[in-house]
Amino acid sequence: MALPKTIKSERLYHGRIIDLIVEDVEDAPGRVRKREIVSHPGGSVIVPLFDNGQVLLVRQYRYPLQKFILEVPAGKLEPNEDPLQAARRELQEETGFTADHYEKLTAMFTTPGFCSEVLHIYLATGLKQSKEGQHLDEGEQSLTVEIFPLSTVVEMIERGEIADSKTIAGILLTERKLRLKANEPLSK
Repeated sequence: MALPKTIKSERLYHGRIIDLIVEDVEDAPGRVRKREIVSHPGGSVIVPLFDNGQVLLVRQYRYPLQKFILEVPAGKLEPNEDPLQAARRELQEETGFTADHYEKLTAMFTTPGFCSEVLHIYLATGLKQSKEGQHLDEGEQSLTVEIFPLSTVVEMIERGEIADSKTIAGILLTERKLRLKANEPLSK
């Protein structure tokens, strides 16, 4: 099977966060289709877990949804930035906490049908409040920090109260990791 071949590529929009690219792609001999691609630099996601099993989440207003949502801290990668370095930066900027240990849980494609974004998900432990406090980016002034037991966050996901995909993936991977470490069965 031959891979699709790009015939023509045009960047229609260059933004601060994304680029919109339209390509003519030959996906079978003589058959050319248009592909719309959102080019995104990717990001880092952090599940900040306290020693007592509580998780630090942020509640922020998400303009496209027109509402506040509860999620784990995360942020866009800067050009050529290491995902772990971005995770450290974002945890401190959004929450005012730092962590002694970071463990990569996974990397995931958010919407591979049209977007190039890859999110790198880290578990952060050994949390300490930073002397510098929060350093919120423009547009994050409404962000608040909240702390919940991990089990409560899992229940909130099950009830649909938390619907953010990066948060769901990070929290469920964290819960699984802790269950495996404790040799508990994964299903109830």
